[in-house]
Order: sequence, then structure tokens, then C-alpha cells
Amino acid sequence: MRTGLSLALAAALGLNMTACNRTDAPAAGTEAGQAAATARQDNPFLVQSDLPLQYPHFDRIQDGDFAPAFDAGMAEQLQEIEAIAGNPQAPTFDNTIVALENSGQTLNRARAVFSNLVGTDTNDARKRLQADYSPRFAAHRDAIVLNGPLFARIQALYDTRDSLGLDAEGLRLVERYYTDYVRAGARLSDADKTRLKEMNGELARLGTRFDQNVLNEVNASAVVFDDAQALAGSTEAQIAAAADEAGQRGLDGKYVVALLNTTGQPPLSYLTDRQARQKIFEASIARGSRGGEFDNTAIVAQVAKLRAERAALLGYPNHAAYQLEEATARTPQAVNDMLAKLAPAAVANARREAAELQKTIDREQAAKGEPSFRLEPWDWAFYTEKVRQEKYDFDESQLKPYFEMKNVLENGVFFAASQLYGIAFKERTDLPKYHPDTWTYDVFDADGSLLAIFIFDPYARASKRGGAWMNSYVSQSGLRGTRSVVANHLNIAKPPAGEPTLMTWDEVTTAFHEFGHALHGMFSDVAYPYFSGTSVPRDFVEFPSQVNEMWADWPSVLANYAKHHDTGEPMPQALLDKVLATGRFNQGFATTEYLGAAMLDQRWHQMDAGQVPAADGVMKFEADALAADGIAYAPVPPRYRTPYFSHIMGGYSAGYYAYIWSEVLDANTQAWMREHGGLKRENGDRFRATLLSRGGSKDAMQLFRDFAGHDPRIEPLLAKRGLDAAAP
Repeated sequence: MRTGLSLALAAALGLNMTACNRTDAPAAGTEAGQAAATARQDNPFLVQSDLPLQYPHFDRIQDGDFAPAFDAGMAEQLQEIEAIAGNPQAPTFDNTIVALENSGQTLNRARAVFSNLVGTDTNDARKRLQADYSPRFAAHRDAIVLNGPLFARIQALYDTRDSLGLDAEGLRLVERYYTDYVRAGARLSDADKTRLKEMNGELARLGTRFDQNVLNEVNASAVVFDDAQALAGSTEAQIAAAADEAGQRGLDGKYVVALLNTTGQPPLSYLTDRQARQKIFEASIARGSRGGEFDNTAIVAQVAKLRAERAALLGYPNHAAYQLEEATARTPQAVNDMLAKLAPAAVANARREAAELQKTIDREQAAKGEPSFRLEPWDWAFYTEKVRQEKYDFDESQLKPYFEMKNVLENGVFFAASQLYGIAFKERTDLPKYHPDTWTYDVFDADGSLLAIFIFDPYARASKRGGAWMNSYVSQSGLRGTRSVVANHLNIAKPPAGEPTLMTWDEVTTAFHEFGHALHGMFSDVAYPYFSGTSVPRDFVEFPSQVNEMWADWPSVLANYAKHHDTGEPMPQALLDKVLATGRFNQGFATTEYLGAAMLDQRWHQMDAGQVPAADGVMKFEADALAADGIAYAPVPPRYRTPYFSHIMGGYSAGYYAYIWSEVLDANTQAWMREHGGLKRENGDRFRATLLSRGGSKDAMQLFRDFAGHDPRIEPLLAKRGLDAAAP
């Protein structure tokens, strides 16, 4: 998502992943037509896809198609904008706002596919295109939102909005366009507009460099071991995967552990060799800050300064104040107050958990007749599994045989959605794929009609960014007559050929979480693309996905998918009970590592340009910020450190707090669901009708009230996180 421009406005301008209905190519002889003429005649982006629901023609798309389509699409949209701005007729809702909603469809087709492929399966050609076009796209956006005559028409409609005879969604659309253009700089002087354009272009360039550095270094920082002994504690399949990874890198006979883009790494939970764990951890936290071509500290400093300068130009004290004005939180102080309430209790919980871990270390070392050692970050996950086994008589390795990936998806994630919403799924193999390791499903509504197409992309690969996310290739819109094509992306390690893909519990809950985003997109039922699907405030967008996590361990759902991959035997009831009993286990760690990142994000974005450190002060700034916020606890570092904190270089700048802010709403909603019988169609239908289907067409907090019948309360979150009795 883009900084400095609302998610919905980006959609309306053809700058995100909203699809389009338009099938006609631009006329020859126009600037747009000339640009289109330079494209290959069979360029798939110049016409609407003829596949079901306008699903992309991945089989026809070549990297050489993107630049000509971008050029033709930008020229076409600028021509459309000039026609709207220069229309001699008085501005009306249809000839201005609706016309804007329908503009940029060629560009939108190309950018929808490109932005998604850059995240899921990039290559050198796509990286070059990304670096080349990101500032051009920023300039293109500015040419629209800073167009004086266009804004004058929008303002005229805004000033007379109550007399236009619009329905509630149309009225809100006028208000949102006006607000977004003002926030984008439409009322600035010409000189300030020029400076704003420069800053936006530079920020686009820097953001692309940061993202590419993160991906390049996470691949370059993979840890090499000379023999398999260092991987003791791994399964045979994990050792084979490490050998395969080494072979692919030309390191035959060695073993390579690839990293994920988080501070913690999965092997830290099972490797018995403490030095091996330390080596992996130290490689992870050094990313982006050790000098060399992928060092991101200078980029962080430049971005933070430019964002602060831009905020001041637009009339805000800092970037956080600018970003949060349109969030449900509204102000940095509201965010600070909430995080400050949670941090002491979280750290207190983490310290109690650490004391348990230290006792286990001391006891184990004494039994071996060896001196004990102090708990370090690379020990936490390993000894947490030991404590889990002691307290609940099971560990993660006992669970994985019952969580075969496709079974989790179809008999867990899909099953829960079918029970709650009445929808059905059918895999299809006739549609083209952008990568062979993906699956495609038709999604049918309760009445049997085709609701959406869903793409599942589960595996980690060198060409894919870290983390897990949902994206749209086509977004629902009544205006354009479109329905959703959405995708979920995970980063599960792919096993050797012939081996089953067995998931951890965290990966299972992540699959449910991301499908919550997919449901938000698929259930969208709005008129205008601006409001479609997940086009809601950043601190609201995680709410529906977090709610969907509750079904992962719902007894009837868990029993339906938690079956042994070899025998098909259900997970024993005793083990099921232990899974449910660990709901608040290790929450001190989980909350503290998250809050460390969230509070660090606020520190970077709540200062003016003069306070931003230089590149050589970035890591000291991070350490000082964590200490000042009382969240600096050495055994639990932030989930992301600044140089690889990709969230805050993109749409989550000053917004990483959104996960726990949304979790307040999530905890309230989970409590409501339980009070009303849990996994029932009437509960799902209510959630869909009052919230999931409305996108951004109504105030976000009002959507919550429409569903829950009351304002959000913090107590359910404290109970869920185990913080209700954890004050220091």
C-alpha cells in the first residue's frame, strides 16, 4: 500500500489492484494511442481478460509487456483526467466522480499483476522495472491529485454535496475524494506542489531500494553449515531441504538454512546445538545494518527525514499525525496511550516466562554436570518448547503430523468458512498460473453463484518477499460489474519432492488469518471501486482477519482437519485439549516482541526532520527508543529491527500498531460470537452483512457498532493476551 495517499484513492486512480471492465483500446492518433501502438499487438494488458471474472492471463504475460502497458496506461489516464478537468459542463457526480472511478483501467490491469508478481515471484527484469517505474508512478499520481481544475470540480461538488440527491455511499464518495485530494496537497501553492512532487518521487525510489535490499539480503544471509551435525534436532526432511538449498547455491556437501524476514527464525525452536542457534540469530539481526550493498540504514534515515518534511509541508507536526488522521485511532497520542498501557504488563509477563526458561536451563545443565548459562534470544524458542512439553506434555513436533497443508486449507480454513457463511469451494486446474506452486479455487456463494476466484500460494522461495499477505487481482465493484479474484501468500518451507508439507501451529493460524482478509475481499458488495473489499483504515483492516483466527482451534473445525497425514487418524482428544489449553502460553514473549516493533515505528514517525538521526545513528536511535519506551528486554528483541522492517517502508508507516489496535475489536467480536453460539450461519451472515460486505463505504467504527451493538471494550483483549492480571 502507498504512503501519503489513501488506499481507496489509490484504487480509484488505477494505482492498486482493482480490476476493470473496459475493453476498448485507446484510439490511434492520440498520445495514449501512440503509446499503446508501441506495445506488442497481443499485449494482454491492452484489453480486458476474457477468462472467468477477468482472471489474469498469466500464460500470455511476458515481462516485456509491462513497460509498454504502463506507458500506454498512464498516457490514457492523463487524457481521461484532462477530459474530466476540462469538461465545459458544470461538474456533476457522474461527469466528475464516477468518471474518475472509471479512469485508468489499462494502467490498473498492468499494475495489478505487476505489483503482485514483484512480491510473489520477482526476477531481475521485474526489479529493474520496479526501480524504474516507482518514481514515474509517483509522478503520475501527483499529476492527477495536484491538477488544479480537477480539484476545483471536486470541491464544487463537495461544497454542494447535500443538494446532489446522492445515496449514502455516493455522498461518502464525494467527501472522501475531497479529503484525499486535500491531504495529497491539492491546496498547496505551485512552489510547494513542485517540492511535494520531488519528495514523493524520491520516497518512491528509496522505498523500492529498501524492499529490494531486504529481499536480496535475506537470501544472501542464509546460514551455511559444513555438516549435518550442526542441525541436530531437525527432522530428516528438514536436513534434506537444507542440503537441497545448499546444492542450489553450488555448495554441494554443505547445508544451508534460509532466513525469513523476521528477527526470530523457525530453526531456533528445535536445533539442539546452541552455537548453531546463535549463528542463525546473529545472521538474522545483522541484516541491513552491517555495511555493504544491502545496508539500509542510510535509506531509513532519508525516508524518515523526507516523511517528516512532507508532513510539515502539508501542515502536520509529523508523519504519524498525518497518517493517523485518517485511521480510527485519529492521533499519535491515542496510539501512544494504548501501547504504553500494554507494554509494562507484556514485559512483566515476558520476564516471568524467562524465569521459567532459566530454571529449565539451570536444571538441564546441572543434570549434565555442566555450568549453566544465561538465557539469550537464541535460546528462547528452544527452551519454550521444553517448558511447553513440561507444562502440557506435548511440543510442536507432535502437532505437525496432523497439519498437512492442503488438508488444513480445504478441511480447516474452507470448512470453517462453509459452516459460517454457507460458501463452497472447488479446485480448478484449467486457469493459468504465475508459479507452479499455487492452487486455484472457484468460490461459490450460498445460492450456488460464482462469488470469487481464490489463489493459494503457500511456499517460501528466493523470488518471494517474506511474511504472509492477501492481495487482489480483481476487486468487486457494482459500477464495473466485477467480482473478486484474490490470493493468499504464506512462506512455508517447501519439503523435498515426495514429502508432505506439514505445518506448525503458527503457520496454521496464519493461514486462517490471511483467509480472513480474503473473505473481506470476496464478500465485498459495494457500488464504487474506491470502497471495495479491504479499502478501510489501516488500523481496521486486520480486524476481520484476526477474527477468522478463532476458528483454527474451534473444536468442530480442528477435529475436521487435524488428522494424521499418513493414517488419517484424528488428532487424539488429549492432544486436542492440550492445544486449546496453550492459548495464552508464551504470550508475554509474543506481545513484547510485537510491541517493540510497534513502538519503534511510532518513534521513527513522531519526530520532525531536525530530529532524524544520520545513517550512522540509526541503530543507536533504535536502542534508545526501545529503552525509553520500557520495552527493551534483551531476551525478546523486536519482531522486526529497523533495517528490515518492511512494514514501515510501505503502507504500515506509523501504522504497525494496527494489529493490536484491531485486536481490541477482534477480541470483542470473538466474545460476541461465543456468547451467540459460535460457528453458526446466523452469526456469519450478520458479520458478512453488517461489516465484511461494506468495505470502506461506511465509517469503520460504525461498522463495528453495527455488528456488535456497542463501542469496543479493552477488557476482552487483556484477557485474550493474558494481560488482565499481569500488571507489574
